[in-house]
Amino acid sequence: MGIGDTLAEARRQAGLTLAQVSQQTRIRESIIAAIEQGDFSPCGGDFYARGHIRSIAQVVGTDSAPLIREYDEEHGPPGKMRAAQIFEPARPIKIREPRNLHLGRVLAVALLAVVGFGAYRLVSTHDTRSTATPTVTTRPEVTVTATATAPPVAHTTAPPKNEAVIQLTAISDCWVGLNSPGGQSIYQGIIRAGTTRTWDEKQQVSLVIGNPPGIKLTVNGKPQQMNTVQVVHLSINPASQTPVTVG
Repeated sequence: MGIGDTLAEARRQAGLTLAQVSQQTRIRESIIAAIEQGDFSPCGGDFYARGHIRSIAQVVGTDSAPLIREYDEEHGPPGKMRAAQIFEPARPIKIREPRNLHLGRVLAVALLAVVGFGAYRLVSTHDTRSTATPTVTTRPEVTVTATATAPPVAHTTAPPKNEAVIQLTAISDCWVGLNSPGGQSIYQGIIRAGTTRTWDEKQQVSLVIGNPPGIKLTVNGKPQQMNTVQVVHLSINPASQTPVTVG
């Protein structure tokens, strides 16, 4: 009995229709029907065919491991080239150049620095005179003014932090792949419902989500909308911190 026959028989024994299996796996009915007929061409490749087999087997209540082994015997095991092709961006990602500081802002910061230095000199001179003449009382409000002018100068020189915090929370079981630009795998596997995984990346990464409606995705705390049931390919660049759909 072939892979398709096994899945079809398990579905009938479970009392499920193609529409019910499609609703639970987020796979189109036409693709499920083709798989039951032994036709895997609508899956879009061996990588997705294996993922569809696992999802369907889980819903109909059968073990996917022997089915995957049978598929590998017929079509060949997954290779490095196929994994690299999955995560290769379909088009180049434009990296935004950092914006130059506006001349007016630079002058404003310089002016604040001069005012702060002048206030510091004034307070220092006033304190020196107070020490030499005991009858002079130091006014506390001058010290408060000097302290208030210091933070803006330090704040403007703080370097930006370029990193992307990626968080995936599974509503339903979903296959996820995370890869570096060079094609090296950072993570591949099924994230089970109710599970959350987080990655902190400082370089550009590629993300594949097999079941977009079953995942809540945030990048640096910002929710990302994926209004599709198809497999989603995303490229995330820490410099822009905004996912780009690449196919």
